[in-house]
Amino acid sequence: MPTVKSLEDLKKIREEALKKREIKSAPGSIQIVVGMGTPGIAAGARETLKEILGIIEAKHLTNITVRQTGNIGMDSWEPIVQVLIGEAAPVTYGKVTPFVVQQIMEQHILGGKVVNDYVIPA
Repeated sequence: MPTVKSLEDLKKIREEALKKREIKSAPGSIQIVVGMGTPGIAAGARETLKEILGIIEAKHLTNITVRQTGNIGMDSWEPIVQVLIGEAAPVTYGKVTPFVVQQIMEQHILGGKVVNDYVIPA
C-alpha cells in the first residue's frame, strides 16, 4: 500500500482507485482471473496463464485485464479461470488446460457465448 504523506498523495490514491473501478465496471471491459495458488500451479495454471497471455498478444486484443489470485478453494477443479465481462455475472471455469483456454477465448471472450462444458456448477 502506498505511503500517504500529504493530502495530495491521498488524492492521487483516490483517483487511481476510481480509475480502476471505472475500468472494471465499464461495459465491454473484460477481466480474466487465474487461480495461481499452490494447487492451481501444481495442476498446470502456469501453462493456462501463458496460453491466455499468448492469445491476447497474438490477436492484439485490447480492453482485457488478466489478473492472478491465490487459492480459490476448489482444488479438485484446478486450474480455475474466472471471466468477468462488464456488469455481467462472473463465469468460473474449472480444469482449464491450454486447449480449454483456446475455446474460452474464442467462444466466450470473442464470441460472447459461455462455454458450458467447463463451467463450475454453483
